[in-house]
Amino acid sequence: MTETFEELPCFPGYETLGEIYCVSFVRDLSPEEALRRFGVDEDTMEEVAFDELDLRAGESMRDDAAGFIGAARVGDWTVVVEPGGWEIAVVEDIYTRLSRGTEVVSVCRHDYAQNTFAYIADGTPVVQFDPMFPEERSGSDADRFVVKMREIGLDPEHDIDGPGIDQPMEGSFALASGITGLPLSTDLRGLRFLGAEPLEE
Repeated sequence: MTETFEELPCFPGYETLGEIYCVSFVRDLSPEEALRRFGVDEDTMEEVAFDELDLRAGESMRDDAAGFIGAARVGDWTVVVEPGGWEIAVVEDIYTRLSRGTEVVSVCRHDYAQNTFAYIADGTPVVQFDPMFPEERSGSDADRFVVKMREIGLDPEHDIDGPGIDQPMEGSFALASGITGLPLSTDLRGLRFLGAEPLEE
């Protein structure tokens, strides 16, 4: 039986990250390379557990971005977690570097701005949308995942004047699972992360 996000928690642990976070999946890069491409102070790299990553990020929070991020390998993908951050999903310089020669799937929650789902390949946004408004997609191939979106409740023909989208963030993680092939039950809390402080612009 195929697991669905209604039956299983999506990537357990993400729900503890609070009102602003970005969880991204980068194909075929090591955690070290993913952090370097993001732009971190390599002298601050150290191995941390998920709870410590979240704690360190809270202690070093910056006004406009995460103060500590982490990356962990899962199968063919590296998961990059920005507690309190949002940059991989929307900052062109960062997602261009990170996705060079590969692909990135990013789920971003930002309660004070806009939530974002993004699929980026080799520097080019292929699909981007706010999970609350999945009908308003952009990118070089904005309709690429419409079948998957419809199956998981992110209705690509959603009527803004009709009922809202149920579980938009859970649906976004379910879509990420469908693209990456990583199971929804992948528990972020059990991963060992390589953490580091991003360089300040």
